Formats: sequence, C-alpha cells, structure tokens
Amino acid sequence: MPHCIAEHSSTIDGNKLLNAVFQGSLKSELFEADGSDIKARCIAYDHYMTGPEKTDFVHVQLKLLSGRSLEQKEAFSESVFNEVKALNLGRCSITVEVIDIDIDSYSKCVG
Repeated sequence: MPHCIAEHSSTIDGNKLLNAVFQGSLKSELFEADGSDIKARCIAYDHYMTGPEKTDFVHVQLKLLSGRSLEQKEAFSESVFNEVKALNLGRCSITVEVIDIDIDSYSKCVG
C-alpha cells in the first residue's frame, strides 16, 4: 500500500520518473505482484534552489504502514533508487527516503 511521491525539477520527464518509481516499488516484492496496491505520483518544480548552482534533483518519499523490518525498508529504498538512477539523468541529485505511516492513526476508504 505504499504512497510513492517523487518531487523533481521540471526539466525531468515526469512520466519516465513515475514509471521508474512504480517499477522499483514493484521489484521490491513487498507489495501485490500486479502493483494494484502501489500508489505513485510526481510533483514537478519550476522554482527551487540546490545551493549556489541550480542543478536537477529527484527526491522520492516512500510512505508505507509501520511494521516493516529495517531490511525490508532498505530493500524498498534501494530498489526504487536503482530504477531512478538507471534513467541516467546526468548531473542530478537523487535521494530516496522511507517514511513510516502510523498504522494506528491511518484511515482509508475506497468508494
């Protein structure tokens, strides 16, 4: 059930990035084999700073319900990171983080 949110500079192709994040999530083998429980989205930024010299960036937040082991989280992060890195984005900062969603306070409705 992860929520995968990729923030990136607007010069990066959001569709390619979205596919890489989804494929990395799928390849982690932590979720449904068909990917039906993976939610992924991208947010492009025109206005941002990356220190004194503006360069492209990708930052992916991988939010999932608490209870996963450290090894599972590391595998998830590495799988998504490798797929994004394989896009060969040139001079680009790529970061990925896993964030626990508190299972006791999480609400969901599919209607």
